[in-house]
Amino acid sequence: MKKLFLFTLLSTLFAIQVACQSNSKKEVSYLKKQIPVQVENQDGFKRAYFSSGCFWCVEAIYESVKGVEEAISGYSGGHTQNPTYEASNTGRTGHAEANKIIYDPKIISFEQLIDVYFGSQNISQVNGQGGDRGSQYRSIIFYQNNEEKKIIEDKINYLNKQLEGKSVAAEVMPFQKFWIAEAYHQDYEKLHPENPYIQNVSIPRLRRFQKQFPELLKENAKH
Repeated sequence: MKKLFLFTLLSTLFAIQVACQSNSKKEVSYLKKQIPVQVENQDGFKRAYFSSGCFWCVEAIYESVKGVEEAISGYSGGHTQNPTYEASNTGRTGHAEANKIIYDPKIISFEQLIDVYFGSQNISQVNGQGGDRGSQYRSIIFYQNNEEKKIIEDKINYLNKQLEGKSVAAEVMPFQKFWIAEAYHQDYEKLHPENPYIQNVSIPRLRRFQKQFPELLKENAKH
């Protein structure tokens, strides 16, 4: 009787997990069909939104790029309200760790930001970057209008032709909303250079990007 009870319990839990994952996928699929939200310029600065693995890494990469005023860590791409770090890490919210990039379009273009995006990640890795795995670490490029969407799709089509037997893993989604992450996540690499993850993952990823795109770096980011 005890074995039957345990089997029934495990079967029920598994069914609930599968149902939750299925509903989450349906919600994300629905979001991809939404009309994109256009964020207004503020003081001449535009906003762009990207997901590419750990937001600590992405924040540091974009803040080293000339024309980028600030990069802010947060969450986007999901179906729940007010996501938290703990909730998004379950993979059930649909959200991915994301970054809001505040940039000067007179200095750097959206197309160049896309070059930075693809040039700073493993473009064919699905649901993660490096050892950070799960839907919360998946790659997503958010567009706010048809012009941005075309730039993204043209770049992906070009990259797909260069890849042999692989394809670009990044999802392309209409931007809806960006949720700012908890305060302790902001400027994490800058404030915690001694952290083992920062030393072994974030900084090496930043250095690889900087070596590849020296012409896009701020003067204080060149080594």
